[in-house]
Amino acid sequence: MASSNGNHTGATTIRIGSRESELALKQTHIVRDALQKAHPHLKFEIITMKTHGDKILNVALSKIGSKSLFTKELEIALEEKHVDIVVHSLKDLPTTLPEGMVIGAVCEREDPRDVVIMHPKHLEASLATLPKGSVIGTSSVRRAAQLKRKFPDLVFESVRGNLNTRLRKLEEGDTYHALILAAAGVMRMGWEDKISQYLEEDTCMYAVGQGALAVECREDDSNTVALLSPLGHLNTTVAVIAERALMCTLEGGCSAPVAVHTKVMPH
Repeated sequence: MASSNGNHTGATTIRIGSRESELALKQTHIVRDALQKAHPHLKFEIITMKTHGDKILNVALSKIGSKSLFTKELEIALEEKHVDIVVHSLKDLPTTLPEGMVIGAVCEREDPRDVVIMHPKHLEASLATLPKGSVIGTSSVRRAAQLKRKFPDLVFESVRGNLNTRLRKLEEGDTYHALILAAAGVMRMGWEDKISQYLEEDTCMYAVGQGALAVECREDDSNTVALLSPLGHLNTTVAVIAERALMCTLEGGCSAPVAVHTKVMPH
């Protein structure tokens, strides 16, 4: 177990907290593999758990009204020292962390854009060419708010569930003509070949922190903070600090319709 009172040596096992969905585990494996490469003498154990947002699947995210939908249970486990670090999609992590918690590392960002996945009957279409009244599935107020302005003839309806569930609802049913999803999640699932369209910033700007993974730990656990430092990616960290500062100023949560497009420019 990790401790701030001694060095990580010998057969120390670092316990990593993760949501239990397939995507969450793929993301946690990315972090675990990077840590294992940086610290080959350590052992890493993944401990999975369900969060509040994982359990409520029949209500749109924007109507549940919590800023910690996908993080609270992980952070409780961290506070109670059942785990040593937790892996989050940074876009799910509130801008104000619980007392005593800190982001130990922000990993290099995957493509932050949103993408369109079409129903098999509409594979040759784009959002601009879908028939009037076509139903687009998205659980994001941010996406719907932007895309309604650009495509007023389309209908945007909530679709909940993990990525596998949402894709199944699209491909096996007739409710949705297309889904809007984060490119990063689709890519980490290995579904690049299902992407019909990438949405650029003039169509749909992305969520704060989208595409980046954050590793959270206890602030007083100095050895674990040091352990995570090789994972940090400078340009990603600079970009998401700016984005999260904007979100914090606007007092938005992870379900608020705040959208960004960020570039880190050389001096």
